[in-house]
Amino acid sequence: MTSGVVASDDPLAHQAYLGENQLQILRKYGTEQAVGDGDVLFVDGDHTYDLIVVLEGFVKVVEGYGKPDSDVIVTYGPNEFVGEMGLLTGQRVFLTGVASGSGRILRIPVEKVRSIMTEEPDLSELILRAFLFRRALLTTRGSGLTLVGSRFCAGTRRLLELPARNRLSSRWVELEGSAEVEAWLQELPVPSEDLPIVLVPGHRLLRNPSNRELLTALGLTEVEEEEASNRDDVCDLLVVGGGPAGLAAAVYGSSEGLTTTLAEDTALGGQAGTSTRIENYLGFPAGLSGEELAARGALQAKKFGARIKLAARATQLSSRDGIHAVTFENSETISAKSIIIATGARYNRLPLDRLAQFEGAGVFYAATQMEAQTCVGRTAVVVGGGNSAGQAAMFLARTCARVNIMIRGDSLASSMSRYLIDQIEHHPLIEVLSNTEVTRLVGDAQISAVEIRHAGTGAMSILDTCGLFVFIGAKPATEWLGGQIAVDKHGFVLTGPDLPQDIVRKLDRPPLLLETSRPGIFCVGDVRAGSVKRTATAIGEGSMAVRLVFDRLQSTGLAATAPPRPGAAG
Repeated sequence: MTSGVVASDDPLAHQAYLGENQLQILRKYGTEQAVGDGDVLFVDGDHTYDLIVVLEGFVKVVEGYGKPDSDVIVTYGPNEFVGEMGLLTGQRVFLTGVASGSGRILRIPVEKVRSIMTEEPDLSELILRAFLFRRALLTTRGSGLTLVGSRFCAGTRRLLELPARNRLSSRWVELEGSAEVEAWLQELPVPSEDLPIVLVPGHRLLRNPSNRELLTALGLTEVEEEEASNRDDVCDLLVVGGGPAGLAAAVYGSSEGLTTTLAEDTALGGQAGTSTRIENYLGFPAGLSGEELAARGALQAKKFGARIKLAARATQLSSRDGIHAVTFENSETISAKSIIIATGARYNRLPLDRLAQFEGAGVFYAATQMEAQTCVGRTAVVVGGGNSAGQAAMFLARTCARVNIMIRGDSLASSMSRYLIDQIEHHPLIEVLSNTEVTRLVGDAQISAVEIRHAGTGAMSILDTCGLFVFIGAKPATEWLGGQIAVDKHGFVLTGPDLPQDIVRKLDRPPLLLETSRPGIFCVGDVRAGSVKRTATAIGEGSMAVRLVFDRLQSTGLAATAPPRPGAAG
């Protein structure tokens, strides 16, 4: 074994070790099978794979199986299970499992694994934690898809963001000055106008794919034939946006019997999905990552029957006879009796020259494992004074030599939670630079420094850094609404009591609390004017909106089921 994700002799492997009672439970869901040395249990390119529990012998997980440069990245032994996050998300397999010596395994089909995740709480927790941990280490390793492209290309920057936001393990090979890339391009061959390219294990080479094409190649979007069969259906609830608010709406809507579709443009979890540690969320005293929150929410929504569509960018809204319709970038239209808008907001970009050149190559809008790799042992700069900036700084400080937080104001007190401020103030590697702003980016192919100005004195200085992480004011994702919904002067959606009285007077019925200027369409989360920008608040709004959806459907005679009982648990 040349390197390991979770190895039998590694202390971290104990999170994958199963006791006898746990094995007995798993046997109810799977089938035992004898295996011989070299038997292939799953191979890269497979659409899915079974959860493999090793009973006797060993199973190797191999990258590049059958190729001269193949590498055994982990070996599992008796009472350990084989698998990672892709098994639950439906991602196409990018590694190969091979039996090492004779032995016995327990095979559990993926649909049975999903049953385990909903019916066996203790095992569900063990499996999910192990899968998340393994995905993080695979990301550090750079296993999975390979992106080849120039840092100066907008297509490359777009494709770099997609796996980062979706927490997919990937590797980026820069076009500039790479002998490895030149050899690849000569061997394939690929003309320069086809760049960037993406190599997906077990799949054909992709030439400058769209987000949807790449996610489809990875097995993360629905099959077109399945979509076509559903296009004429009118669902009870369409949730547009898969951040915490949208996920909550999908969970509560589907759990209460509404036929629910969740459509997300980029990645489930939204901005919260990139948070490395959310510590002020009720019920998780040790905190939880945005990835874990998104994974749990998606599993719950699917458990209750919600349909989840990724790479679904909304482009148009329309309504007719009380039925609403959203058209997406691929020209698909979904009709619904009610809509919950949860498209969130995107971080603003700094008004700096050469910013686009460095985006994805030193300028980042998230601080996940993937971005953090570029700054290991070096200095990072975080711009912004909100919770997202604070969480990013704490995460980066685990591996960076130093982290500087830059804010325009005097202190963090007006915009950041107290628990984060306390952690930052007591962290020896984090320094807060108040009353400062970035004025210039320095570097050639990669950022090497930033020029900063102190507002009080006007003094200019150069700060060496390998990464600039930007978490400043956000712009609402409302361009697809086409002016059909009332918004405030900043573009955030107005709801309920915040709607102008001249609009309210034109409505047949008074708007409900989270209802927009169009009856039957609600808005929750960061995209809503006046919302509290906190994960817990977004989740609360998403679940509350479902009850309001029931009320509106009943008042218009469109309700197919009874609303949740007042005071019901859950």
